[in-house]
Amino acid sequence: MLQKLILLFTLAAACALAQSRVYELRTYHVYEGKLEALKANFRDHHIATFKRHGIESIGYWVPQDPEFAKNTLIYLLAHPSRAAAEKNWADFRKDPEFLKVAAESEKNGKIVEKVESVYLDPTDFSPLK
Repeated sequence: MLQKLILLFTLAAACALAQSRVYELRTYHVYEGKLEALKANFRDHHIATFKRHGIESIGYWVPQDPEFAKNTLIYLLAHPSRAAAEKNWADFRKDPEFLKVAAESEKNGKIVEKVESVYLDPTDFSPLK
């Protein structure tokens, strides 16, 4: 009986956690010729640093439209909650590895021109919760 109660409590906690999960859609617009440098930063450094700070990577894309494909990176993240997202980002921005990578990659000028961020809640019919 105790095992069933523990299982029920665990499932209820998991459901509550899943319901508070928040997604973040981020769009990076980079200066001309800087997209490959940005992609390398994510591929080689940032994704691992995100993980250490509780930021879950869902996917990364570049637009198919040729005009936007040369200077835009779009990605989707997940956080346990909006409050957790804010804490995760604050911790990420202070991370020594991130600061080192950012400084090294911007020796020849800034990479990112503009960042757009939108927090999202899934609809009741969304397959991604």
